[in-house]
Amino acid sequence: MMKFLLKGILRDRSRSVFPFLIVLAGVFLTVVLYCYIKGAETSIIRTNANLRHGYVKIMTRVYAKETEQIPNELALMNVSALIKDLQSAFPGYFWTRRIQFGGLLDIPDEKGETRSQGPAAGMAADLLTPSSPEPKLLDLQRVLVRGRLPQKPGEILISDELAEKLGVRPGEKATLLSTTMHGSMSMTNFVIAGTLRFGVTAMDRTGIIADLEDIQYALDMMDAAGEILGFPEDYIYRQEKVDEMATAFNARFMDQKDEFLPVMQTLKEQSGMDFMLGRLTFVVSIVVGIFLLAMSLVLWNAGLIGSLRRYGEIGVRLAIGEDNTHVYQSMIYESLMIGVLGAAAGTILGLAVSYYLQVKGIDISGMMRKVTFLMPTVLRSRITPFAFVIGFIPGLLATLIGTAIAGLGIFKRQTAQLFKELET
Repeated sequence: MMKFLLKGILRDRSRSVFPFLIVLAGVFLTVVLYCYIKGAETSIIRTNANLRHGYVKIMTRVYAKETEQIPNELALMNVSALIKDLQSAFPGYFWTRRIQFGGLLDIPDEKGETRSQGPAAGMAADLLTPSSPEPKLLDLQRVLVRGRLPQKPGEILISDELAEKLGVRPGEKATLLSTTMHGSMSMTNFVIAGTLRFGVTAMDRTGIIADLEDIQYALDMMDAAGEILGFPEDYIYRQEKVDEMATAFNARFMDQKDEFLPVMQTLKEQSGMDFMLGRLTFVVSIVVGIFLLAMSLVLWNAGLIGSLRRYGEIGVRLAIGEDNTHVYQSMIYESLMIGVLGAAAGTILGLAVSYYLQVKGIDISGMMRKVTFLMPTVLRSRITPFAFVIGFIPGLLATLIGTAIAGLGIFKRQTAQLFKELET
């Protein structure tokens, strides 16, 4: 029977082309949007993890409560020993220290007097150790605008926007005025090695990147750090894994009341990331639901039109003794076969476009000039195993629902009227 129905679909294109094209278009858009949203989710996770949060972050308990204020007086101590313990307890992860700091950047003139000043919000990371992953995590080579990366102690990078505002060029000196870990005044001279543009307003207005040891010395934070970030060696974010890690680490200190003990937080527990990533999952569900509803309505109307056009055919089949239920089932089978063909074609086209977006990406830097949170400026699609099947959900359900509703008219046909219809 299925072979017979397939031949009918292929030979009578007038009853299959329109539903096929509707399913193809709906599945194509579903796959493309799904892959795009998953790519945006991956980009957002990676950008926020690399620049600020890590896949997991370790801080003191009291620092975690006031993290937005950058309270370096509440920083972790003896971080070298803590990192060794983390490497032993959680193999497959690497750990890096960060210090967030603020202050005033002073640019001197030829006489050593202030030429210009501006507020600065900085980040200290290990930039000079040859095996350090930080230059790659921060993607410094890509965002470098002028000059070069730091090659020796005492060199810093500043945002290109801040450099233009202060009227300073790579190679010139700058003085950082800040506060040490113990609350005293700190003044440290640096050489500006280069300028950066991250594409995020929050970092491009006042951003400074410095080597960790320089800032530890400047802020009197030897063997101390505000944060320790953890990353898997394969750079793949697995929520279940990081949840297990955080639970196991925090369980060590659960019964102790010291506020300066370390606490581990996952990426989703920081700065509203749980809400942002949850919203993306919600958007995926909405996208699939909208296309399912839209295609169902269109295919329902297509089924009604098809039933009117095939009114005589259905009447003949009922007149020669074919059961109403059998006719109805055959129409359902036809719709499912059209749905499979349309969903397969739409999935192939959708994956092809998604692969192109995954490789090339879409540059949205022009839309991000006034954004104050961390957001990637190039969004890429990401093809996941579920992308190969997600299109079949609206594709098959829409054709099934549309035909099931439209085909109910078969059961309203009266046998007594069939011969009168055939006579006319």
